[in-house]
Amino acid sequence: MAHMTSSDKTSHTTESSLLPVDGEDVHVCQDGPRDAPALLLLHGSASSARSWDALVPLLAGSHRVIRIDLLGHGRSAKPDGDHYALPAQARRVAAVMDLLGVRRAVVAGHSSGGVAATALAELRPDLVTALVLINTGPGLDAFIASEQAAINPETWPPADEEIRRFASTGFSRPGYQVPDELLDEVRAMTYHSLTATMAATSAYLARRALPERLAELGKPLLVLFGADDRRWRSSSAGRYRVVPGARVELLPGLGHSPILEDPPRTAASLLTFTARHAARAD
Repeated sequence: MAHMTSSDKTSHTTESSLLPVDGEDVHVCQDGPRDAPALLLLHGSASSARSWDALVPLLAGSHRVIRIDLLGHGRSAKPDGDHYALPAQARRVAAVMDLLGVRRAVVAGHSSGGVAATALAELRPDLVTALVLINTGPGLDAFIASEQAAINPETWPPADEEIRRFASTGFSRPGYQVPDELLDEVRAMTYHSLTATMAATSAYLARRALPERLAELGKPLLVLFGADDRRWRSSSAGRYRVVPGARVELLPGLGHSPILEDPPRTAASLLTFTARHAARAD
């Protein structure tokens, strides 16, 4: 099932589809020319494909931009049970790409989306030509513990102010106005899908840190990291330099969500990288 949506703010049109994978619907958005190099964007925890909205118009002129709502998020299914382990999420993403007829792509992930991107590259190295990780912590020891309010299962779905407190460290400065779209995406999740997907990311990182995984894969790697990240220590980005040829860029003045805080600056770095590597993503 597919439908077309458009925005008055942009000249591009988004194709939105629900694709059946393993008996569950997975929501997919596509922008840009279908014969352009493929660029797959994977969102972070408690978010969705909509987190990339401001970036897509800057990328779709030169790429076939594909966004997927990972299971448990956005318009994708939110089943109960044990469906959210990272290898399983990666398998569904690969299945979607196969259904779309995409053989190779540059894959970019924001936050835990970068963990999913790594899992995809491990599962299907033939599909991933290069990786971009945006504020993706390399390991659990880089996480910055905070006293942010926890989401209470007894009051699910949470009120706006509760979500704003929960999401506050996702941006560079205290008092940042969390976009209403993000509130909607958290509220659309179930308590189980929220907690299970976050636990799955922690479990994957606990088994092995990302730099060691990526060093073995040998894929071109760009790491973008807001220098003022309040969730992951920005200094930990340097650990990715163990990956041969990895490029690590700190973004001054930005926090955990450069894709929302400064889309043009984020897109500029991403496009410079894909210009070198997207030619093979046919």
